[in-house]
Amino acid sequence: MDERLRQRAIELYDAYTHEGRDRRGFLREMTLLAGSTAAADALIAGIAASPAAAAMIPPDDKRLKTRTDRCDSAPGRAMSAYVAEPASGKTSATVVVIHENRGLNDHIRDVARRVALAGYQAVAVDLLTPVGGTPEDQDKARSMIGALDLPASVKDVQSAFGRFAQGRKAGIVGFCWGGAMVDRIAVAGAPGLAAAVSYYGPAPDPAEAAKVEVPLMIHLPGLDQRVAGTVHPFVDALKAAGKDVTLYEYPGANHAFNNDTSSERYDEAAAKLAWGRTMEFFKSKLA
Repeated sequence: MDERLRQRAIELYDAYTHEGRDRRGFLREMTLLAGSTAAADALIAGIAASPAAAAMIPPDDKRLKTRTDRCDSAPGRAMSAYVAEPASGKTSATVVVIHENRGLNDHIRDVARRVALAGYQAVAVDLLTPVGGTPEDQDKARSMIGALDLPASVKDVQSAFGRFAQGRKAGIVGFCWGGAMVDRIAVAGAPGLAAAVSYYGPAPDPAEAAKVEVPLMIHLPGLDQRVAGTVHPFVDALKAAGKDVTLYEYPGANHAFNNDTSSERYDEAAAKLAWGRTMEFFKSKLA
């Protein structure tokens, strides 16, 4: 498939997974684009995240220790989190990791382990815990994410800072839906929050920019026009308000370019560059 058709397929998939497009119509358009049902299925599999993809950092990596922590985020409201930290137990700060619209899956656990290898206590929260936790079915997870009470979810994230940061400086990083949640937390604040990194998350109303009191880094794919339409006005408002914001754009990269389990959208060069920038940002802000 030539690059133009491949890009159109990615755009159709993003519209389906982020804008509530009808599944039947989506499959029909993909079949017309790919030329057959079998070809469409193969194309969709390449764009979608693969649960079977190998982790960059194995779950049993001896350099780390991991656990699942379950607690109350509010009276009668539970919260589960995957916690990864150096095997030595020595950490310089806490970093909360916010998942995509698929929930807390193996890919996000892998991301948490990457954060932990940099010397942090990584806390990957499952924001679907109050509605039963992240399911195996990605489509179901997306539907559940779309039905969440967002103000309550913001409070769940804030509670994770209170439980795990415990008076230390803390950072937050999130991807896609999680990137949008990072922006919400930057606006709302959280105990110990000292640095926030948003990967391709739709940004808040620019009117909210004045409330941000934390250094914010945003990674924006050059081909992600849907998200760019919200990010640029928000960043302009942040700059106008004198806020500490850094925007990096990645020409030729698609939405979800950091997700190595999506073969068609993963951009290794952009992902490595963004990750290096993220770790340097945390190093400077969380010291």
